[in-house]
Amino acid sequence: MTTADGARRADGWTASVRERLGLGRLLPLGGPADGAWIAERAAASVLRDSTAGPGAVLGRLRIGAATAGTAPGAPEEGPGQERGAGPGEGYGDGLREEHGAGRAQGPPAPPSALPPGPLRIEAEFTAPADRPLPTSAALLREALMEAASRRLGLDVAEVDLRVTGLLDAGTPLAGTPPAGTSADGTPSAAERAAFPRPEVRAGRDDGAAGLAAAAVPGVVSLTRVLGAPVTASADHVRVEVATAGGHRALDVARAVRTAVTGALEDGQPVSVLVTAVVEAPETG
Repeated sequence: MTTADGARRADGWTASVRERLGLGRLLPLGGPADGAWIAERAAASVLRDSTAGPGAVLGRLRIGAATAGTAPGAPEEGPGQERGAGPGEGYGDGLREEHGAGRAQGPPAPPSALPPGPLRIEAEFTAPADRPLPTSAALLREALMEAASRRLGLDVAEVDLRVTGLLDAGTPLAGTPPAGTSADGTPSAAERAAFPRPEVRAGRDDGAAGLAAAAVPGVVSLTRVLGAPVTASADHVRVEVATAGGHRALDVARAVRTAVTGALEDGQPVSVLVTAVVEAPETG
């Protein structure tokens, strides 16, 4: 092996590790019996898109396990104040003992994934100066909760918001795109650069499980980020997919599980990992 070959292999390994870490936490979709997870990065991109209307500009966003003792809907803190766990928690933070029993009801979770259970969204935002902060926070919370349930299938119990600044009085309010979005509400080039969408690392598997998964409506492609598109172990099979933005991620994952289970001859449990949610390409 030449030095150049070794350098290329090292670069490839480094890129692979960086891509896996870039997924963020692996979040449970639905309940224990659903056997489905989604990458935090993919979920965050969908949630960010959902806030184009409320007028507030969403900043840093993290999703993790709901924390005991934090009441949903608690008042937001003002600029410079912090509450609860910060957005820089570790990849597997928030695993709680009370969720352990649920794990046995479905297929094994992907490595370092959060077990099924309620989730918590933590987000920073800049609010319009000419609107009461509670109103801005309520609109933002509603948009995040609705998108988490309707577009993804996440069980979000808490939304913890932190105000980091105020917008100028001329910034568009609810019902119109905030600064950083185009006229149709899609992210602008500047916003896409600040919060890049997860890339789809497409994969292919010509086995029965891979072909069955790829044929499910709402599956854009199989992917190969955490591992192979279809990973078969002694006790279960895991499938990685990218889903279409027009389909609820949980519904697609359930359909993939059904299709793959039907294609397997040994009846092994099937889990699904959604690594990206792909919106329809812009036209015009």
